[in-house]
Amino acid sequence: MLVFSEKLKKCVRENGSRVVLALDLSPSVGEKDFKRRLLVKSRRILSEVEEHIVGVKINFQLLLPLGLFDDLRLLIEDVSHYGLPLIMDCKLNDVEHTNEWASRYFFEAGFDALIVNPFVGWKGGLDAVFSVAKDYEKGVILLVYMSHPGAEEGYGQRVVRDEGAVRFQYEVFAEKAKSWGADGVVVGATQPKIIERVFEIVGRKIPIFSPGIGSQGGVIGEAFRAGATYAIVGRSIYQSEDPKRSAKEIKEKINEAMGQF
Repeated sequence: MLVFSEKLKKCVRENGSRVVLALDLSPSVGEKDFKRRLLVKSRRILSEVEEHIVGVKINFQLLLPLGLFDDLRLLIEDVSHYGLPLIMDCKLNDVEHTNEWASRYFFEAGFDALIVNPFVGWKGGLDAVFSVAKDYEKGVILLVYMSHPGAEEGYGQRVVRDEGAVRFQYEVFAEKAKSWGADGVVVGATQPKIIERVFEIVGRKIPIFSPGIGSQGGVIGEAFRAGATYAIVGRSIYQSEDPKRSAKEIKEKINEAMGQF
């Protein structure tokens, strides 16, 4: 069984892509047969774009209506069939026993990696997630800086360390990613200067996953020149009239940008 990072690299070689599809479809609860329609549309989009992506990210938009061990299992099986790594964007941020069991449930369901929030800290917090991930040979991705404007209120705040040095919160989290042995970090594509700074801290050993390209204003060239490794893309693909073509175009733009440096 391939561990998360190796599975990702294998897909990069085979699909020539750096695109992680964010399947964040969210139809209204009031729509007729909304759960069935949500599942059918998600599976259809995945089948159309699978050759142009290297992974899939699922958020609460699918988890809550479809259920972890209910209808969602069909989509999880599809992702596995295509050989793609599957990321749960749960931003896990709780105490030890809750984190432990949430991690176990996600990994048992078939997820290859979890996105976690470092604000909860290590001891009695995220140490449980990393421990369970090690047991299952799965991945943990640290949320270092989000893509929305309000991220600066938390991830962008200045903090005073024990030694008296003043640092940005995201710099501290990037350092945590190194010391904790994270399998990746998330930094919004809307913040290329922050991507560049995080890259200076984590280097090439820890990949940077960047959401926010397209709908939120992130620019492919700027994000990848700054050090992004993978783009997490949702609406620009699944809201497109031709998801396959859009995924292919984004893949090609990223490859072109990466070829310029």
